[in-house]
Amino acid sequence: MHDDEEDPAALFRAAVGKVAPLRKPVHAPPAAPKPRPARRREDEAAPSGRLADDPDAVLLRGDASAFRRERVSARDWQRLRRGGFSAQDELDLHGANALQAEALLARFLAEAGAHGLGCVRIIHGKGGSDGVPVLKNLVDRVLRQRGDVLAFHSAPPAQGGTGALLVLLGRR
Repeated sequence: MHDDEEDPAALFRAAVGKVAPLRKPVHAPPAAPKPRPARRREDEAAPSGRLADDPDAVLLRGDASAFRRERVSARDWQRLRRGGFSAQDELDLHGANALQAEALLARFLAEAGAHGLGCVRIIHGKGGSDGVPVLKNLVDRVLRQRGDVLAFHSAPPAQGGTGALLVLLGRR
């Protein structure tokens, strides 16, 4: 036996044969992504999505939904927006009509409050093909009117994105 027959690297080179690179090597390193500008404090304090003082505003399919009461700290608001709170329960409204969804939502929030839950997820879906999601707008409107809802924000993409909300509830 020859030495290169026992050498694994030589055996590999012999088995593979001559290789050619798939593309030309990159001489310059890829450009670093541009840094995102820091948000101003006013922007951080204001919820994204629909304006709270415009009751006629309608959320469209891809719009983020957001609401924050003044007593919610900036830190908790930021944490909610990033999905940092663990949902302790969830309600899935897929397949419900508006009347059913409103009743299910009221019962779910009452039970969550009775059990002392701090954060829940509500899945309303992204809506139909017409671009105006009925359940999304219904849930947004109902949650804004409830005193036990401290804040809500569209969930991060991994948790449902604009088809779900993370909701912070006040303790009784």
